[in-house]
Amino acid sequence: MPNKYQFPYELRHLVYFLEVAGQLHFRRAAESLSVAQPALSRQIAQLENALGAPLFLRTKRRVELTPAGRAFARRIEPVLRSLALAGGELDSLIRGESGHVRIAFTGLAMATVLPGIVREFGRRHPGIRLELNESPTAAQLAALRAGELGCGFFHPDAAAPAGLRTHVLLRERNGILLPAGHALARRARLKLRDLAGTPLVLFPRNNNPGFYDRVLAACARAGMTPRIAEEIWPRANSIGLVRAGVGATFITPSEARNLPADVVFRPLIGHAPESRLVLGWKPPPPSAPDAALAAFLAVATGKAA
Repeated sequence: MPNKYQFPYELRHLVYFLEVAGQLHFRRAAESLSVAQPALSRQIAQLENALGAPLFLRTKRRVELTPAGRAFARRIEPVLRSLALAGGELDSLIRGESGHVRIAFTGLAMATVLPGIVREFGRRHPGIRLELNESPTAAQLAALRAGELGCGFFHPDAAAPAGLRTHVLLRERNGILLPAGHALARRARLKLRDLAGTPLVLFPRNNNPGFYDRVLAACARAGMTPRIAEEIWPRANSIGLVRAGVGATFITPSEARNLPADVVFRPLIGHAPESRLVLGWKPPPPSAPDAALAAFLAVATGKAA
């Protein structure tokens, strides 16, 4: 144990001291502590010797705290109060009633399932704090494998990323988002090849290679070579570039529910890239279960906690 945590007295000395300081009467303090009064007096004397300062003024008529005793009581009381709470806090942590879960998400998760999950989780587990951060799929996978995240909402390249467990939350075909004044906006539905002359706003491939490749594969099957005008992250920022007239972008019907008036969403018929949203986590070792994470996963996957 580091020397800074070694003291010339024990916890019982502090408990006895605070009881005497509160009662200012050795006999009553001894009765409250269920110890003999001579034993209590010896413990207080040992503490004073260890600290090198008198803590009490004792006369036949009364007991008073010295200035050193008052200062020591102010320091020790919050320490013992915190220790008294620690057991209950640990018990709540073990039962999943308190704790902290770090969660990463993509824009699709926040536009679809995540707000409802967070709302329901807060209702069921108000003592557990959620730390939410937007992060691309590739960064989430690395953080999950490194143990830096509790769980993540992301778009996997494979059905089951190595070393992780996943739960499928959403699978949706993408449509296309266009500036409201675009010539194709007058049509109710579009095919990918209709976009051959339209610049596209995508995102850096290394952020989500699976979806990026599905976009290119869908374009190839439709006989269309995409003209990529810009790559931007977070993906939700692509809506701003569409509004600016830079190009069109792919979004799902779920993401298109609340759009500004200067853009329009059009479904794609035929070939269209699919977005896949999963909840993923690295199972904790059996010797160190994470009750707070288990509680969140239960809500997010719709299983009974």
